[in-house]
Amino acid sequence: MTIVEHDEHGRPELPFTADESETLLGFLDYQRATLAWKAQGLTDEELRATLPPTDMSLGGLLKHLARVEDHWFTATVGEQDAVEPWASMRWAAEWQDAGADTGESLRRLWAQRVDASRAVVADRLAAGGDALARTYPAWGGRGRVSLRWVLVHMIEEYARHNGHADLLRQSIDGSTGE
Repeated sequence: MTIVEHDEHGRPELPFTADESETLLGFLDYQRATLAWKAQGLTDEELRATLPPTDMSLGGLLKHLARVEDHWFTATVGEQDAVEPWASMRWAAEWQDAGADTGESLRRLWAQRVDASRAVVADRLAAGGDALARTYPAWGGRGRVSLRWVLVHMIEEYARHNGHADLLRQSIDGSTGE
């Protein structure tokens, strides 16, 4: 078992000499932990705070990334039907809907969806072979993506939104950090 060290913000140290799947998962977990750090310790109202001219909030980011986790890992790679609350929610409505949720429920939803994603990936990797290259139907069957593509895409998705989270958090309480 590999012992993972964490930085002062609870983020796992990135692997320097791991194989491809461990490297991708290490970078994804680092980005996930960065979002958790940016959203921790805030009240419900602070999670609803926006930075004009955008209506983006840290609570909205948590709910959006919970949905994206489910979309790519549960529905696409896991090849399962969309789960609630997404199955009955129009695309991108999570940004506005997050304002009605408590911070506790948003953090819990996001953490549960991350755990579900990790389980799907672990299952696919345990199947053996070149699990990263196996493809899955995407975009309503109009294309296919590999697990490798999904992992890289999710790293990009989190990194982009963590830039937003930096600005939002600084506007709320002045906290800064990479």
